[in-house]
Parts: sequence; structure tokens; C-alpha cells
Amino acid sequence: MPAPQASMMKQFCRLKFSGNSLKMPDQWTQPSGDPAGAHYGRAFKDNEKASSPDTTAPPLFTPASMNKYHTDTQKKINDVIGKYLDGICTAICSAWSNWQSMATLVGVVVNSVTAVGGQVVGPPLNGLILAAGPPMSTPMEMKYTNTIATVIGTSWLSYTAGIKVKGMPWYPAFAAFPSPVAPPTPNVPCPLIAISSAAAAVGASAMKGQMIGQHGDPKAQWHKEIYDAVTDAFEKCHKIWEPSTMVTNVLGTGPVPSFAPPYVPVGPVVGGVGNMTPGGFV
Repeated sequence: MPAPQASMMKQFCRLKFSGNSLKMPDQWTQPSGDPAGAHYGRAFKDNEKASSPDTTAPPLFTPASMNKYHTDTQKKINDVIGKYLDGICTAICSAWSNWQSMATLVGVVVNSVTAVGGQVVGPPLNGLILAAGPPMSTPMEMKYTNTIATVIGTSWLSYTAGIKVKGMPWYPAFAAFPSPVAPPTPNVPCPLIAISSAAAAVGASAMKGQMIGQHGDPKAQWHKEIYDAVTDAFEKCHKIWEPSTMVTNVLGTGPVPSFAPPYVPVGPVVGGVGNMTPGGFV
């Protein structure tokens, strides 16, 4: 399966963020009583007291009231945060796609039909995210983006380190091969989830905590909500991607020590090796 589409990740991200039911302005209460209520009523024109909010669905923020100044603020912040979330999701998905096209599985040990071990080799995901044009136009965006890229990149390394072949029957023809050496032969494809064991490394709770810690500013507005939304969307996309992605084109080859015609016309591959061609995660 190709890397998740940005449109899917954006939707997951916006839905998670909107679930916080944040209001603009924050912690505002309607003045009441005398004289506060009366003063507030006289401070605005009639057309300022009732206005239309941003109708973007799902709303990242809702206005504290229909006062024009509140709905204007809601629209502005919805736009700023919405563009950031969309931008970072687009960069992550682009990086994910590039990683998938370049990554390989190498060093798989082949004995007869069975494949064991191996390791994933691919470019650092954090570098691919930063190279994909993520939001970096303000100091705030730079801080968020660098934190997100760093944590996702580190977590991805931990996840891919847990991808190991666990005795898969990938090479049925190698049980009895009629040649002294088996030529490069593709493996029997299997779902990626069948050989991975570290999905928790890219779980939302683990990555969110790391991002909050690296951000280092507990008073930063909405930082927990942003990191929560991005990591939740990443985890959801990964849960769709991992079981749908197939491991293919791991080319196995190796010697057939017992091959000795005419008395032993076939034999099993022993001590062979399998290496994937780039683009084998499909």
C-alpha cells in the first residue's frame, strides 16, 4: 500500500484537535449585572453583537459568543492553526512516501524455504520531513515542526528496527533446487505487520509525551493539543498502512551444498541471503 494520503491524515488531525472544544477568546465570560452587563451592552453596535462564526468543519475553535470580535478571532486562529496542521501533515505524508520508495530489507538469512532476520535500511524520516517543505514561516512554526520531525524520525527508527523476518516460508522452491547455486528469487509476499514487532514506538501516547518534553515550554498555548492531534493522526494512518503494506522483492539466493548430479540432482539452499530491491514495501 502506498504511504497514507495527506488528505486522510489532515482529516484525522483536524478531528482530534476539534475534540478539545477550544473557545476563542479563551476563558471569556459574558459580563452581567450592573454596571458590567449594561456597559457591555452599550459598548457594541447591534451588528457587532451577532455575527456568523467560521463554518469550517470540523471547527478547530469555536467562538465564545457571537460577538463580531469573537467570531473574527475564531476565524483568524482557525485559519492559522488549520494551515499549520494541514502543512505538517502534508510534509509527513510526502516524507513517508519517499521513505517507502527508497527503503529496503537486507541481510535476511535463507535456509531451504525459511527466511529469518534481516534489517530495514532507509533514509532518516526526520530529514525527509524537513525537506518536504513543512510550515517554517514563523519562530513558532519552526519550533513545532522541528520537534515533530525529530520525534517522528527517532520513533520511526525504533519501529523499523523491530522489523525482522521470523521464520517465514518465503522460498518454497529452495527446498529442493536443481542447481549448485539458486539464482535471485523473489520471496512469497507477506503483510508488513507479519514481521514487525515495535508498532508501539510510533504510538500517539509515546510520541506525544516526547514532543511535549522536547518543546520545553509548559505554558505554550495549544502545544499539547497540536502534538496530540499530529501523533494521533500518525498512529491512525500507521494502523491502516502497516497491515495493508506487502513485503515483496526480497531476492533470495544461495548455495546448494548437497547438489551432486547425477546421484543428488536437487538439494536445499543452505546459508543463503535475501535482499530487497528498493520499492519492495508496496
